[in-house]
Amino acid sequence: MAEGDAGSDQRQNEEIEAMAAIYGEEWCVIDDCAKIFCIRISDDIDDPKWTLCLQVMLPNEYPGTAPPIYQLNAPWLKGQERADLSNSLEEIYIQNIGESILYLWVEKIRDVLIQKSQMTEPGPDIKKKTEEEDVECEDDLILACQPENPVKALDFEISENQTEIEELPPIDHGIPITDRRSTFQAHLAPVVCPKQVKMVLAKLYENKKIASATHNIYAYRIYCEDKQTFLQDCEDDGETAAGGRLLHLMEILNVRNVMVVVSRWYGGILLGPDRFKHINNCARNILVERNYTNSPEESSKALGKNKKVKKDKKRSEH
Repeated sequence: MAEGDAGSDQRQNEEIEAMAAIYGEEWCVIDDCAKIFCIRISDDIDDPKWTLCLQVMLPNEYPGTAPPIYQLNAPWLKGQERADLSNSLEEIYIQNIGESILYLWVEKIRDVLIQKSQMTEPGPDIKKKTEEEDVECEDDLILACQPENPVKALDFEISENQTEIEELPPIDHGIPITDRRSTFQAHLAPVVCPKQVKMVLAKLYENKKIASATHNIYAYRIYCEDKQTFLQDCEDDGETAAGGRLLHLMEILNVRNVMVVVSRWYGGILLGPDRFKHINNCARNILVERNYTNSPEESSKALGKNKKVKKDKKRSEH
């Protein structure tokens, strides 16, 4: 058994050295001991339009009997596109079991990005300053979560047409929580229309540290005075169910006209359900600090309105 482990270790080290030599500055060591690495991949090194970060952790059994554990990070990558790319990587692993596959994965992702830049020339080509600005091109980002509610698409269009406020809201950053090398930090901004949600996300992604987070989970709630209902949505960003839990917390606290983004930097140790506790604690702390949580009288007044939201939601689900 030990001999096998030693063989795996040697093959991993050889592959790591080769990747560092081939990709230079694009290859980044996050945690040498835990074998966590990140590689920044773009369609064109000199003039990138589409960029994606592939984070990998190499288990002891790789490359012999287990694949690398991976995470695809890009503000524009979601839904079917994310699923298709994941499937392609998994197919490469299945076709090459026992082989070192990181190079094949990276070049597959690069091919996808090149194809994307050729197909969607007008999109990010308008502005080429930094790859983080690609987030401004994802027009349907706001509708990515909870597809079971078709009313949302309608609300999105109505609210955007009615609301003229397009200033970038102020963004506050909470105190980070660290547990077993994973760090969680909440960011909060007041928002009154979906356009501002996108502006806040774009601004956050300009920060290299936030852009490199393993997950940027968010949720928002906007109160529509005219209809006396809430426009609300969320995004998991690869952390399954985290966006829905964050939105549920915001519903319980009965907050309005605010969005919360929680960044998580994964440190190589799986936290299990504790990660959801940290995400929600971060969010709760910043909402309380910024006085978004209601007094008891306001909460009881708003309860009737909340019931109305839930009724509308239930109706649209059937």
